[in-house]
Amino acid sequence: MPQPAVRLVRLRLVAYGELLTLQERWLQRLQDGPGTEAGALLLCEPAGPVYTAGLRGGLTSEETARLRALGAEVRATGRGGLATFHGPGQLLCHPVLDLRPLGLRLRTHVAALEACAVRLCELQGLPGARALPPPYTGVWLGVRCGRHITSHGLALNCSTDLTWFEHIVPCGLVGTGVTSLSKELQRHVTVDEVVPPFLEAFKETYKCTLITENSLN
Repeated sequence: MPQPAVRLVRLRLVAYGELLTLQERWLQRLQDGPGTEAGALLLCEPAGPVYTAGLRGGLTSEETARLRALGAEVRATGRGGLATFHGPGQLLCHPVLDLRPLGLRLRTHVAALEACAVRLCELQGLPGARALPPPYTGVWLGVRCGRHITSHGLALNCSTDLTWFEHIVPCGLVGTGVTSLSKELQRHVTVDEVVPPFLEAFKETYKCTLITENSLN
C-alpha cells in the first residue's frame, strides 16, 4: 500500500499567532473532510518571545503581568501541559493530523513525536538523547487531540536564548533544567540546519510521505 501523504507547510520566521491561525484552518479542514486526508505538518521559528500556558494553566495573573513586562507575549492555548516558552532559535512543529489514515492512536502519536526528536538528536551527534516516562514526556511537548485530529506538538531548542526559561517553571517540572542543541554540541545550531534531518525522522517514524505546499489550499 502507498504511504499516507502529509502536507508540509514551512512558515519559517513568523509570529506565534500566525502559526495558531494556520493550525485552526487545518483543523477545520480535517474536521469538515471525509476522514481520508492525513493532514499537515506545520513548521516555524517564532519571531519573538512568547510564553504559553496549557489547559492545566501554569501562570497566575501576576506572573502574566511580570512576563509581559519583560517584553514577551503571553498566550493561553488549548494544548496539554503547563507553561513554557517559545522564541527565536526554536523549531516549532505542529502536526495537524487525522490519526486514522496514519493508523495511529493518541498514545502512539505522542510516542512518535518523541521518537522524532530523539532521532534528530542522534543525527546531530547526540546519541545519548532519550525519552523519559511521564511527567517528563517530550522535548517541550504539548499535544491536543479531538475527534482523532491532533494539534500543537513539540518545540526543539536549537539556539534559543535559554535565559527566558528562568522566569517560569517550564512545564511545571521543578529542578529539571533546560538545554539546547547549541549548548549540548558546543556550537551554533540553527533552525534551518535541523529541519532536513527532522523531516527525515518524521517520515521514518510516521511512515508517510511529505508533500510541500506554501499555504492551505
